Amino acid sequence: MGKVDAPSRAVVPPIHVATTFIRDPDNQYRTGNVYGRPDNETIREAEGMIAALEQARAAFVFGSGMSSAVAVFLALQPGDHIVAPRVMYWALRGWLIKDAASWGLETTFVDMTDLDAVEAAMRPGRTKLIWAETPANPLWSITDLEGVARIAGKHGARFAVDSTCATPLLTRPLEFGADIVMHAATKYLNGHSDVLAGSLATNAVDDFWARIQRNRAAMGLILGPFEAFLLIRGMRTLALRMEAACRNAMELARRFANHPQVLEVLYPGLESHPGHAVAKRQMKGGFGGMLSIRVRAGEGAAIAAAARVKLWKRATSLGGVESLIEHRASIEGPDTPCPRDLLRLSAGIEDVEDLYTDLDRALPPA
Repeated sequence: MGKVDAPSRAVVPPIHVATTFIRDPDNQYRTGNVYGRPDNETIREAEGMIAALEQARAAFVFGSGMSSAVAVFLALQPGDHIVAPRVMYWALRGWLIKDAASWGLETTFVDMTDLDAVEAAMRPGRTKLIWAETPANPLWSITDLEGVARIAGKHGARFAVDSTCATPLLTRPLEFGADIVMHAATKYLNGHSDVLAGSLATNAVDDFWARIQRNRAAMGLILGPFEAFLLIRGMRTLALRMEAACRNAMELARRFANHPQVLEVLYPGLESHPGHAVAKRQMKGGFGGMLSIRVRAGEGAAIAAAARVKLWKRATSLGGVESLIEHRASIEGPDTPCPRDLLRLSAGIEDVEDLYTDLDRALPPA
């Protein structure tokens, strides 16, 4: 993470903003740079950092997490079948339901924590992709990556994992048999709530990866150089931020698990969580900075509590240095699998005593 810029010897990388590049006298482009839509040195540096973090052969960055995820699906062929989790990032779930069909893709949603359900959803010869998310937003359910990878391999399907909330510091899905790992880099990789970005990483630089690359170039899904620079800046402090977020989330989960106004705490670091054993096996160094609490007094009390906090910020997104709180069911609508009494918490890096006291005071009396 401490790469030095060779020409200037600067410890911070320069921002390359050029959109076009000079040809060699024999009409070649030996720098590899032709045009700004597919080519940029700042972007390549960000990609190199992500590939190193994931211990992958290659990585691409995109203009958002959604564009990176959609690029994978658009690399499939019309008629292909997808298996995806019922609990997953809501905007991507909506795209699969509403828009993927117009591209000739069909999706079956399953309980991704149940390997038998995943196996039962497979369609021999037609299922080309299993998409998982772990921990899965906002219930923080855990997918057995090795188990799903075995199913994918058995059926000749690719296996892609949204590992946004685990980050490469806690889980590297490629090590568990995944083919592609995706991050909404807006979240933890950047960590400062000031960049929209996404990424993909792979160990197989094959025809499928080449289709993703062509889609990125053709549709202009590339990240801007200034945003890539900010993403690089964010990743330089990823380990420090994740350590603090994991520590705060674990402490908050333990305290609220015994809180009289809290019906349930959803956090894979708790032994009471149904996915704890799997999480303990495939998450190293912590269980993430995301947790959810269910307010015993119900939906109205949950919304009111979110309105009363002072230190927590009532806003969407996650993974920043600031702690965020959100009533997810209001965002996701009537079809959400999210309980109406649930508050999603993104633990930041503030003092944990202040975070606990702030939310404790905001919760209604028992």
